[in-house]
Amino acid sequence: MSSLKPNQSLATPSLQQAQTSALLSLLNLNAPQPTQSNSLGAPTVPSRTATPAPQPSGPPVWKVLVLDELSKDVLATVLRVQDLRDVGITLHVQLHSNRPPLTDVPAVYLVSPTLANIKRIAEVSIRVLSMLEELAALVARDGTGDLITQVLDQYLDFLVPSPSLFSLVAPPKQPAVQGTAPPTSPTGTSLTFPQPSYSSYTVLNSPKTAEAEIEDEIERIASGLFSAIATTGQVPYIRCPRGNAAEMVAKKLEQKIRDQLLGSARTGGGVFAQPDGGLGALTRPVLVILDRNIDLVPMMSHSWTYQALVHDVLDMRLNRVTVSTTENGRTSKKAYDLDSKDFFWAKNSAKPFPQVAEDIDTELNQYKQDAANITRSTGVSDMNDISQIDLSSNAQHLKTAITALPELTARKATLDTHMNMATALLAAIKARGLDELFQLEEGIGKQSPAAILETLRHPPNGATPLPSDKLRLVIIYYLSLPQSSPLTKEQIADLEAELKKAGVGDGIKAFEYVRKVREIMQMSTMGGSMIGTEKAGSSLVGGWEGGFGALSKGFTDRLKDGGFDNLLSGVKNFLPQSKNLPVTRLVEALMDPSSAATQALQDTDDYLFLDPRQPRQSGPGAGKAKRMVHAEGIVFIVGGGSYVEYTNLVEWATRVGGSGTGPAKKITYGSTEILDPEEFLGVLEVLGGTN
Repeated sequence: MSSLKPNQSLATPSLQQAQTSALLSLLNLNAPQPTQSNSLGAPTVPSRTATPAPQPSGPPVWKVLVLDELSKDVLATVLRVQDLRDVGITLHVQLHSNRPPLTDVPAVYLVSPTLANIKRIAEVSIRVLSMLEELAALVARDGTGDLITQVLDQYLDFLVPSPSLFSLVAPPKQPAVQGTAPPTSPTGTSLTFPQPSYSSYTVLNSPKTAEAEIEDEIERIASGLFSAIATTGQVPYIRCPRGNAAEMVAKKLEQKIRDQLLGSARTGGGVFAQPDGGLGALTRPVLVILDRNIDLVPMMSHSWTYQALVHDVLDMRLNRVTVSTTENGRTSKKAYDLDSKDFFWAKNSAKPFPQVAEDIDTELNQYKQDAANITRSTGVSDMNDISQIDLSSNAQHLKTAITALPELTARKATLDTHMNMATALLAAIKARGLDELFQLEEGIGKQSPAAILETLRHPPNGATPLPSDKLRLVIIYYLSLPQSSPLTKEQIADLEAELKKAGVGDGIKAFEYVRKVREIMQMSTMGGSMIGTEKAGSSLVGGWEGGFGALSKGFTDRLKDGGFDNLLSGVKNFLPQSKNLPVTRLVEALMDPSSAATQALQDTDDYLFLDPRQPRQSGPGAGKAKRMVHAEGIVFIVGGGSYVEYTNLVEWATRVGGSGTGPAKKITYGSTEILDPEEFLGVLEVLGGTN
């Protein structure tokens, strides 16, 4: 894969497309995939140089796929069962499950290189081991070398829920010791907020973490980030602040890239593209590695964009959203998969919620029009009656209808999915007053302690925010105050008293931890996180109730008696302001210095600069760089990321390209894990109890 010309830089495949192509090539016994659109609707990408396994021409080779928990999560974000069928996977099973032997069937083991997996594989007939020493010993001992075709090292241990969003795969869960009690709060009661399955922020910030554990975590993060970088095939410039975990990860990653380049120079091939003269340097991306403590506000902000709202309000994991619905007093749960095949999600996930409402109405009207055209041409009154057409007189119309029917059916199912999700979101917005909370946080720098206390005591419009909603508001307000105007002890005591009345309980430790962090680190950058100086975007807009109201007239039987319109009547209708969050301002300073704010430029001028393709420098000027313009950037947050921050970065990149103020930018956002606001409160609660 050679370097791209400057005018092609933004046409490079997304990280999701690159990972999907690598997975499909692997599942096809490492045979290169043709450069054409796959079933996911994305162009395939030539896989890294490797020796393909012998493969007969003709039909696909039918085979079995064996997974562990980590590889299952990796596949779940980009592939579906039908995609596996297309590359010949007839059965996929868990490595550690009990299963009967399948003779004379090729098997692809996609597992993590752990001792537990090695021992399990060694128990079955095919002993494909990821540690070459173990492999050689077992093959020599048992004489089973003819059963192994290839052993390949794949750099795929990261998750890509969206084309330009990724996170690392969490380490395997340690088996619980029998009799071990679940985690508790400092007072001995159960924790108020849910705990994520794994949190790098906890490992790197807890005083109880040993130095060896921190080193292991830095190694794990650097290895996962290397996988993502290797999948893109491009060696980036690396920029990061000095003196924190981001610098440790950056230096570890640089060494891994240097080792890979050195090995490639000796053996040929490799995972990275070879530089194409002077043009290669112009098209290389910049990798910006930042520490989560640079800005905590986006982790707890209430959002008004579709994707962030779904992640915050609904149960969303690995692009599967679970919605609870109540009918006739009975509560049921339905799960929906959101992937690149979902045209509505791909188009609207980053849009403000009011625009999503309008787009649902537009798509529904288009569906009705297309369905009406089919039924009118075939002479039937309903799409379900296509089979009753007179074949002798309407053969051509029948062919047209049958061709269009699968697409129309899939489109209706997609719209039905988002209608149900939007209904659940609207119910939560009104019940919790999320629109009021979002609007309050948009202008949080202008609020007084008395106004925040009044909101806690008497939420507007009779809403009932969750205890976590109130705690998030208080923490955001505290972090948004400038260092020169901090809250007094009495004001903090009043806020804490109201939070305890709201039922926060020992979750108040999260607020205490944030105060300690700010006091110790003097996180001045966080003080301006929600106080933007950019021009405001669209003001309050109205008229979107009618769009959503139209959907309640026949599209679903669950919305009756004007219930949907009544629900909408109490919801704010506005678009968010267009302003850059702190991470976006720092990225702008590194990628487009001519448009950046002076303070952001001063902050980033001292950032460490690493170029794995160049010899290491030493002396006073080592690690410093001149301001450069980059068309492509990868932003990675050590300690957790959020959809709010991701959306803000993508909006900036789109705004720069669409306004004509500069060349278009391509942004990929990643983090150690993507946490919803309540999970991050749970992380802060635990840390507050350990300090």
